[in-house]
Amino acid sequence: MSCIYIHIPFCKTRCIYCDFFSTTQLELREQYVDAVCKEVELSKKYLDEDEIHSIYFGGGTPSQLTTSQIGRILNTIQVHHPIVKNCETTIELNPDDVTDEYVANLRSLPINRVSLGIQTFNEDTLRFIHRRHTSQQAIDAVRRLQKNGFNNISIDLMFGFPNETLEDWQTDIERALQLDIQHISAYSLMYEEGTELYRLLTSQQIHEIDEDLSRNMYQILIERLTDAGFEHYEISNFAKPGFYSRHNSSYWNDIKYLGIGAGAHSYNGVSRQSNISNLKAYIDGIHQGMPKFETEMLTPDQQYNETVMTRLRTNKGLDTDTIKERFGTDYYKHLMTAATPYYNIGLLKYEGHHLVLTRKGIYTSNDIISSLFV
Repeated sequence: MSCIYIHIPFCKTRCIYCDFFSTTQLELREQYVDAVCKEVELSKKYLDEDEIHSIYFGGGTPSQLTTSQIGRILNTIQVHHPIVKNCETTIELNPDDVTDEYVANLRSLPINRVSLGIQTFNEDTLRFIHRRHTSQQAIDAVRRLQKNGFNNISIDLMFGFPNETLEDWQTDIERALQLDIQHISAYSLMYEEGTELYRLLTSQQIHEIDEDLSRNMYQILIERLTDAGFEHYEISNFAKPGFYSRHNSSYWNDIKYLGIGAGAHSYNGVSRQSNISNLKAYIDGIHQGMPKFETEMLTPDQQYNETVMTRLRTNKGLDTDTIKERFGTDYYKHLMTAATPYYNIGLLKYEGHHLVLTRKGIYTSNDIISSLFV
């Protein structure tokens, strides 16, 4: 069982916080789709003919492709990979791209899950971060998708914007809950080097919110969404029962995945592969039959660290028996020794043989997880 990620890097405009590989060279979309389809064919042996249980179109802005282009990619995947009958197929959409015509055409494809990049319902903040949509367009997009039969909808929210108040954030959460959606991913704003947001911060034109406010925002998020029936199944992800993201869960559970497209990453259990983050070089390499990518073989220490990091992000936690069986007694002893102080002060707990972050521990998860590394 494996999954496939397709990176669609095209954006009409670039958001000020984004550090993903993206481009506004929209005139290259058709050439890019040709290259993506060719790469699907060239890389068909990467997953050893595993059945594909999840396909994910991410970006960038996948909705900058036409539905016929998306269909071409899906058809190519079906030709070269065995797909399970109930495959979860997700596409990320920008709210302003969700027109009646686009949704109707999308409905004809084997896509059964949609992720909307809303980020916030605050009009001033949307303009500040250079999102193209309005709050009303976001609401309309959800309603339009629901009206056309999509019943597995996720939205992205962000918190911790400069000058954002606790009341602003609570308003965003309540508006999200009013949409009657199945999944919410919520992230604290990050100031990534090389972004316009980072430049504004370092030039002191904006300032980060303080740590206590950010923690309070996260705490309110957890309490309000769980009260509303969402399960907090990963640090940044909440779902109604039965609607966990199968694709993202694969990343957290050491399942192999193939990344297709410029800047996409792949993982086969022992190594990682990263495609070149340059549109022209990617297209040229694929068409010449020589894809441009780098491969990193993972050492046992790296594999252990990644297992600890990904498993502890989830509500099921880290299976300590698996650590012993997969990595050996020395790694197991290190883990148990390093975890003991956090267990003693209530930041980690044991559920059977699983080591799990407590609610209190989630707030300092990065520090706890990194301290368990070798």
